[in-house]
Amino acid sequence: MEEAAAVVAAAGEAELFLSRLSVPLETLETELEARAEERRGARDPLLRLLLPHNRLASLPRALGNGFQHLQLLDVSGNALTALGPELLALRGLRTLLAKNNRLGGPGSLPKGLAQSSLRRSLQVLNLSGNCFQEVPASLLELRALQTLSLGGNQLQSIPAEIENLRSLECLYLGGNFIKEIPPELANLPSLNYLVLCDNKIQSVPPQLSQLHSLRSLSLHNNLLTYLPREILNLIHLEELSLRGNPLVVRFVRDLTYDPPTLLELAARTIKTRNVSYTPYDLPENLLKYLSLASNCPNPKCGGVYFDCCVRQIKFVDFCGKYRLPLMHYLCSPECSSPCSSASYSSTSQSESDSEDEASVAAHRMQKVLLG
Repeated sequence: MEEAAAVVAAAGEAELFLSRLSVPLETLETELEARAEERRGARDPLLRLLLPHNRLASLPRALGNGFQHLQLLDVSGNALTALGPELLALRGLRTLLAKNNRLGGPGSLPKGLAQSSLRRSLQVLNLSGNCFQEVPASLLELRALQTLSLGGNQLQSIPAEIENLRSLECLYLGGNFIKEIPPELANLPSLNYLVLCDNKIQSVPPQLSQLHSLRSLSLHNNLLTYLPREILNLIHLEELSLRGNPLVVRFVRDLTYDPPTLLELAARTIKTRNVSYTPYDLPENLLKYLSLASNCPNPKCGGVYFDCCVRQIKFVDFCGKYRLPLMHYLCSPECSSPCSSASYSSTSQSESDSEDEASVAAHRMQKVLLG
């Protein structure tokens, strides 16, 4: 036992590493109690406890006594079906690694987790490789979380309450069965890394363009056929992974179009002809409606739309190497027609537009992974 255990002290910190011991839980309990007693009253308290690959079925009871200064606990690669109340005694815990266990059933997390001191202290939580079918509600109350990993579980969805984790910088949900991305995900102002690969996602909500801190977006091995045009607004995005998606391989136009209402036609006329009006000229509901105008992205049009538009899937060049399908919303079918000039074909028109947009986006995107 002594050969397998190591206490490492460095820079005023201490680490206890007990891995692959192949001993009964009682023996491990005794060892932990002895180590805790050794450190009791020491100038340098034990800050990191690593217990991976010990076939643990439950957390050692000794955690509840003598480890109050612990900042990191690693219980990965065991046979845990629940993280017991002993966890709540670790009042200053910052990092909890519990990947590759059997967590996910009722009672997997300790009762009172959302009300415990961990709500304010826990910053890194890794529960990947377990059996969770949904994100536990108590996790969504851990407001200090900066990194949350739930990859390789059985998650069916992302709850809208994910927006509660306002400090989140890294969210790893790869390798699940997620079909949709909730728009509430866009309400995480500090999110830098978002991993949603190896799921069943069919579309990306345009609201994700509000993730202005996002640097890496992993969407490979999903069911995507296009991306929203708004993704160009991710000004800090450096890496976008799209391989393994059924992305369309040719220029496609969807001309399904319902004619605009008389209200929209009138509003379009006011906007395109710059008809002047004051707040006293129109009812409040019409003033609000006029404020919702969206500009047609066709640079040769100059029109606007409100509720009625034409969807168009269009390839945009990134970095002069990749052609990325983005969704455009045009004001009318005519905006998707080729230029009437004889010197331009339909193909050259689409390529020209792509080149125009490439000049806007190329300097923003350093790496686009399609293959």
